[in-house]
Amino acid sequence: MAATQTRVTYPTVTPMIAYEDAASALDWLSRAFGFRERMRYAEPSGTVTHAEMEVGDGLIMLATPMPDYRSPRHHRETCDEARQWSTVPYVIDGVHVYVDDVEAHFRRAKEAGATVLSEVQDTEYGDRQYRVEDLEGHRWLFSQHLRDVAPDDWGATTS
Repeated sequence: MAATQTRVTYPTVTPMIAYEDAASALDWLSRAFGFRERMRYAEPSGTVTHAEMEVGDGLIMLATPMPDYRSPRHHRETCDEARQWSTVPYVIDGVHVYVDDVEAHFRRAKEAGATVLSEVQDTEYGDRQYRVEDLEGHRWLFSQHLRDVAPDDWGATTS
């Protein structure tokens, strides 16, 4: 019997995120953020070495890359510099995701135990957004687009 090949499509840009426990992350990201698991590959030991999750028309890849990997949360517990830069509520390294209802999404994330970095707020560029950390300290920015605002009207320049 010939092998069946299934065409899998990918966005032009796909974030890849490492987790100490990718299996737990898959469950948590589904509960907290509403992501849908698309595929998972695990070693016989159970370690997830590749997984994909969908949200809207976007996709993230995640895995536990190696036994010695340490998440952002774990890293800042043992490194003064990491602890310093993580004191600001901004998404320094992270993923920005647009959702249909940011208020409902925020409530869901909080109920699942996301660490809130900023409450839902409106921006001068037409989005309503909030920032959180996930179960291992990765930072996420979730936005809902409310209105179009010309970049010049909020101080940006275009090329």
